[in-house]
Amino acid sequence: MALPALISATRTAVYHLLRPPEDDTPPFPQVAIAVIDRGLRVCLILAGAYLLASVWGIGLQVMAQGDSATERLLRGGLRAVVILLAADFGWSVIKAMIAHRMGEDSLQPGDKDLSQPGGEESAPMANPKQARLRTLLPIVQNILFAAILVMAGLMMLSSLGIEIAPLIAGAGVVGVAIGFGAQTVVKDVISGMFYLFDDAFRVGEYIETGSHKGTVESFSLRSVKLRHHRGYLSTVPFGELGSIQNMSRDWVIDKFNVTVGYQTDMEVLRKLIKKLGTELAADPEFAPYVIEPLKMQGVLSFGDYGIAVGLKMTTMPGKQFQMRRRAFVRLKQIFDEQGIEIPLPTVHVQGGGEGAETAAARAMIANKAAQEAASPQAS
Repeated sequence: MALPALISATRTAVYHLLRPPEDDTPPFPQVAIAVIDRGLRVCLILAGAYLLASVWGIGLQVMAQGDSATERLLRGGLRAVVILLAADFGWSVIKAMIAHRMGEDSLQPGDKDLSQPGGEESAPMANPKQARLRTLLPIVQNILFAAILVMAGLMMLSSLGIEIAPLIAGAGVVGVAIGFGAQTVVKDVISGMFYLFDDAFRVGEYIETGSHKGTVESFSLRSVKLRHHRGYLSTVPFGELGSIQNMSRDWVIDKFNVTVGYQTDMEVLRKLIKKLGTELAADPEFAPYVIEPLKMQGVLSFGDYGIAVGLKMTTMPGKQFQMRRRAFVRLKQIFDEQGIEIPLPTVHVQGGGEGAETAAARAMIANKAAQEAASPQAS
């Protein structure tokens, strides 16, 4: 009866004494906290079992060598408890290690990369290695938990004297039956494994696939959750993803056009755009995201009312939209200052002269008079 209270008090004491400090000094490692907490729990449980055995007059040596049903049952129960404690200890250490890495590499809510075509602003992308760890560690944790649970269960059954070979054979048959009956689920799981092995996307990246697009928020064994830039969340099975376009890797080349009048000096325009690119690259707001500054690619085409000029810049993923907006604002200001015309389509209507207009007007008046004269006769 005292053992649960002692375990709870020990856990509280460990987390109270070893909790992360409030100053800037590094906190006590989570793995060490888990080892100390679970180690003390194992010691308390073993001490409680030894105390109960002493009170009941059960000798451990006699129980280990005895052949009676009660002694065999107690011996098997003791082994099962030891296996359970070992599995709990191992799982706690593994979970603490994964939580420690996730805590180091996790993004804050405002740090998600939303490099979507809608133009939402976002924070810089995290380190690629950290993003990959945030993607793989939760899946590895689930797989390890299932493996430890199955292995511990089988070992406990074996220690109690239960033959586990038929269970393993039956589980294999059931697994084959489930595999045939749930081919879609198996396809999703296997497809997800290959996507992760290929490093096709990571948590925090913006992807497009078929009719789905959004920022990768989390994974399960058979699906991925995509947060659209407008807010709604889509859960897409891995088997339905198909070809993937990842818009959050390395860099982005943004190309757009402006149209100027035919009287514009192209060399002057090239120098102005180059100066604007240097200005944007030196701006503290955009400097961390510029890989290659804005520059003029050349004349693209001669339109009906102006010359189409191509512009290009290379930026970090997700930053091209706000940089393009700033570039358009500055281009309008520069064009106004330099007198560069931004042409608009216009329509000119030209008649056949005063004589033609007068003849047309007289014909309309005569036609109207004839209709009015014919109207009483018809009635």
